[in-house]
Amino acid sequence: MAATKSFPRSPCAVASSLDIVGDKWSLLVVRDLLHGKCTYKELADSPERIPTNILADRLRRLEAAGIVSSTPYQQRPVRYAYALTARGKDLGDVLLAFVRWGKRHIPDTVALGKVQMKAGPAARKPAPRRAASKRKPGNQSAPKDDR
Repeated sequence: MAATKSFPRSPCAVASSLDIVGDKWSLLVVRDLLHGKCTYKELADSPERIPTNILADRLRRLEAAGIVSSTPYQQRPVRYAYALTARGKDLGDVLLAFVRWGKRHIPDTVALGKVQMKAGPAARKPAPRRAASKRKPGNQSAPKDDR
């Protein structure tokens, strides 16, 4: 007899996805990892100022779900570098959809940075620009790849 999976909410794909990343902070952690942040301090210093106890909990939960991986980069005290797994990188399309929706329907919202998301077709197709960028040519920094 095959084992059946227990669903916290229901077998609905939306509900099941929300069980993993549907809290206030998880997708913001994924966003920051997509932007190239990789250390606990970098993640804690995000504009939303996630409380450190919640950040630690979300990183553990995302790692348990196979969305984030951690690798020690220092032994005393032990410190970890965090990176998105392939499963985590696939959330790039989800976040891009949130950005597009928010910019369209919530006044004065902006995308925090331009990200090269190597995911599905939505990430490869650039969104139409509404206004000219005010960024100066020399002020753009490439995401770090410390993984």
